[in-house]
Amino acid sequence: MDDVIIIGGSFAGLAAALQLGRARRKVTVLDTGLPRNRFAGHSHGLLGHDHKPPLEILAEARRQLERYPTIQLVNARAESISGSIDNFSVLTHDGKTMGARRLILSYGVVDQMPNISGFAENWGASIVPCPYCDGFEVAEQHWGLVWSGPKSHNYVRLYHDWTSTLTVFTNGHEISADVLVDLERRNVNVVEGQITEIVHNEGRTVTVCLDNHQNVMVDILFAHPDTKPSTGLHETLGLATINTPFGIAIKVDERRETSMPGIYAAGDLANALMASVTVASSQGALAGISAQQSMLV
Repeated sequence: MDDVIIIGGSFAGLAAALQLGRARRKVTVLDTGLPRNRFAGHSHGLLGHDHKPPLEILAEARRQLERYPTIQLVNARAESISGSIDNFSVLTHDGKTMGARRLILSYGVVDQMPNISGFAENWGASIVPCPYCDGFEVAEQHWGLVWSGPKSHNYVRLYHDWTSTLTVFTNGHEISADVLVDLERRNVNVVEGQITEIVHNEGRTVTVCLDNHQNVMVDILFAHPDTKPSTGLHETLGLATINTPFGIAIKVDERRETSMPGIYAAGDLANALMASVTVASSQGALAGISAQQSMLV
């Protein structure tokens, strides 16, 4: 039996494994090899790894974990979880059963792409969600923002640290009169109409095509689609969740423990604030340390 099984081997899961491996705890990491940020050309804001492709960072992390004899990295998908603290059982997609005293859930979320031609194809390149991740490289250029509700107003305020040229695409949303007044005060251009297509040009530039026959070119387009957990294991376990502006997240305490004793969660799956490689890695490390300390006698 393992001390800990970690479900999800991206930044949060590997950070947890590193802490547990250094504590000489027996750990298995189950991973499908599909991290959320695999569409991004570069990852930014991670100290020591700024402007590196995220898949390269993860590959190097896995190589570093190989020197710890108690860590096992397995390419597998967890199908179900049963049991309780000190005696959890995980069934994988290929019919194998594994046991562990503790579990860490870090299987992340998937972005729900809107039904707009060209959106999914440009996601992570010309269409991005995070100014902290991509804003510096396109500072003082013409940004576009796909409006998705009240949360978008906060992004308008945020973006002005990077650019003074911003176009908002309402995309069928009704923006309240007081918000429109604020957008005008900030010299934000508001374009009405439903987006029908996004056409990629050179570099990151795209043309946003609307159902009112307008075509607007921007240097980069920001959007914040809803997300959902990449699997429903937390639902079958009955774990408590919270609602965020982007979707649900697993509820955890200050030690990253969920509502079920012995199960911890980290990364985008349990992040109510913002998606970030740095934040995910920090949460994963804390979850690993917390799981280890919970087993002390």
